[in-house]
Amino acid sequence: MVHPSIAVLERHLLLYRRLWRASVFSFFVLPVLFLLSVGVGVGAYVSDVDHVSYLSWIAPALLASLAFQIGFNESTMGIYTDFEWIGAFHVMRNTRVRIRDMIAGWHLYVLVVLELAVIAFLLVTWAFGVLDLRLALAGPAVCALVALSIAAPTTAFSAIARDENHFHLLAQFGVLPATLVSGVFFPVDRLPDLLEPLAYVSPLWHGVELNRAVALGVTPSWPPVLHIAALLAWTVLGLAWAHRAFRRRLAD
Repeated sequence: MVHPSIAVLERHLLLYRRLWRASVFSFFVLPVLFLLSVGVGVGAYVSDVDHVSYLSWIAPALLASLAFQIGFNESTMGIYTDFEWIGAFHVMRNTRVRIRDMIAGWHLYVLVVLELAVIAFLLVTWAFGVLDLRLALAGPAVCALVALSIAAPTTAFSAIARDENHFHLLAQFGVLPATLVSGVFFPVDRLPDLLEPLAYVSPLWHGVELNRAVALGVTPSWPPVLHIAALLAWTVLGLAWAHRAFRRRLAD
């Protein structure tokens, strides 16, 4: 018999099969627009960064940012809907599916969607002539860590949310600032001294550093093991919070 976590994954993929067309824009069109507007457009006015073109410098960071956005977006309304509107998780609770199976199945689903987006992004970078083989090989693993590091705490938040407007606040005051200070568009050392420490807290910064180190062959700001440890810490703490949030919500 199939494992309960896989059964949960299959349920989410079945729903996604009916909605996948809505992902085409974010998977293909947005990367093209970002690379054209920022990588090519802004890059025309920016000198080389770390002795590479701005387009080559920003591409691995945009890939990490894409993983960050997918991890967040997929773990907001999807979780909220299954609790608040559909009651799918309450139904699962009446089967042999445990809370950890619900959470594991959900995050497996996020990873499947993520890797589809990563493949699409890599194809776009190949079309732009900035695809690096090392990034193509290691990028999916780095992006998986980035996505899980934000998806896990967001899943917990979504499980306790009672109003969908809370997600807009989280995006505006959490995700957007994290994206701006994480070195995606400019080096972190260009930030004001007061803001620079915020970058080191953001899981996105660790993903950006790892992707750039892989793609450009440069030494990251911290040893790679510390970047990985930071992403794992966000993930583990987020999963622990999610398990507690699910348990409380399902007890309602």
